[in-house]
Amino acid sequence: MGQEADLDAVITRMTADFLAHNSAARVLRRALDEAGIGFVPVMDHLTIRTMDIDQRAEEFIALGYGYDETLQYEDWFAKVYRRAGYPALFVDQAYPDDRGKTSIIPRWVQKFGDQVFHHVAVRVEDIETAILKLKAKGVVFAGEIVGARGGMLRQIFTAPEMIDGQPFSVLELAERHQGYQGFLPPQADSLMRSTVRGS
Repeated sequence: MGQEADLDAVITRMTADFLAHNSAARVLRRALDEAGIGFVPVMDHLTIRTMDIDQRAEEFIALGYGYDETLQYEDWFAKVYRRAGYPALFVDQAYPDDRGKTSIIPRWVQKFGDQVFHHVAVRVEDIETAILKLKAKGVVFAGEIVGARGGMLRQIFTAPEMIDGQPFSVLELAERHQGYQGFLPPQADSLMRSTVRGS
């Protein structure tokens, strides 16, 4: 197998695991399958939580992803990796020093590890419409839409799936405009905080 086939296998395995543990994503997948689209073509980005970004990213770098940017927040940071033709990879961790003591990421990683996606973001044309349609199918959302109407990026998380009383995974809806493919730090931090309950 070539590098692309190996990368496809990793993403397919991790996506199958995500779908097995996230009911909101399964609802969306069924609807997309009915339309003949499938879940993978609408994936915007994939997020992994870890204790060591550089170490965890090695698997994806070996499969052709390259470092793009670092985003910094109050008690955590993330690095974004990209490969043409694939969803962006967003890998986050708490700061390893005192700044990271209040981050929810280490507790999450200790419970669930870093071999699973924390969330998968799917790209939608109109986020309000997507929310209404998914709510009609029983999907619950956490918090409000982050990002201004007409802005380059608008996002929302579903309520977290719970495992052993702990928030596990969320599905993200992402509405993008003006060709914007990046991440807006204040929005990512607001999304992180929208699922804090129960963590």
